[in-house]
Amino acid sequence: AKHDLWFHAQQSHGSHVILKRPHRNHEFPKQILLQAASIAAHFSKARNSSAVPVVYTEVRYVRKPRGALPGKVIYSNEKSILVSPMKPQS
Repeated sequence: AKHDLWFHAQQSHGSHVILKRPHRNHEFPKQILLQAASIAAHFSKARNSSAVPVVYTEVRYVRKPRGALPGKVIYSNEKSILVSPMKPQS
């Protein structure tokens, strides 16, 4: 949904992570944001770094530019968080 949160390692190739909000105005605890960001860092080319900057924003602020290569997006209204990469738990 457009109010879910999108995470991606800043200035690094890799997967994004979507954190689903149960309702539009739901605020996640800081620990949950850190965990989602750490997972995004793990699935990036920066996974072997000790600290990775990860940006996050609502999905509605992420879009693919016309004619852009696959995987290329632009975003706005982002916040940045510095995390250590962490493999997700099963």
